[in-house]
Amino acid sequence: MSHAGNPFGNDADRHAIWDMLVERDIAAFVAADWSMVANDFDEQRFLGIHAHNAENPDEWNAAFPTLAEYRTEWLRQAAETAATKFAEPLAAGIHRATNLSRIDITGDVALARKKFDGKIAKADGSFDVLNWQTLYFCRKVDGRWKISGFVGYMKYR
Repeated sequence: MSHAGNPFGNDADRHAIWDMLVERDIAAFVAADWSMVANDFDEQRFLGIHAHNAENPDEWNAAFPTLAEYRTEWLRQAAETAATKFAEPLAAGIHRATNLSRIDITGDVALARKKFDGKIAKADGSFDVLNWQTLYFCRKVDGRWKISGFVGYMKYR
């Protein structure tokens, strides 16, 4: 791959979280294969908040109250993306637009800030623009980091 690798080489916890939220997530999304990330979620605690690109939290909602509902939306987006013809490798484009350089850890809880800022060339000459951010809430469960929720599709810049 032509993207920069995991920036947390000397930090096992942050390394594992980065791999989960960047490496595995992108690979699964490009393959439209939920099974690649299914075990990365804490299903019992999961809650996904959709910010609708709004700065005002009054406009956000609990669009994904269960992991099953989020999985349905994730698979819809992955299928829509898979049906798009790109002029460059999709995984490389997503990696280029993705920044996860800050992960705060307190005990067995982590807050990871994943930002998307870039564009991917489509075969028709247009671009798929990625410009939002997500705050991920992670918990260490039985020695393994899992996603317990997020506030996603937040305005970025």
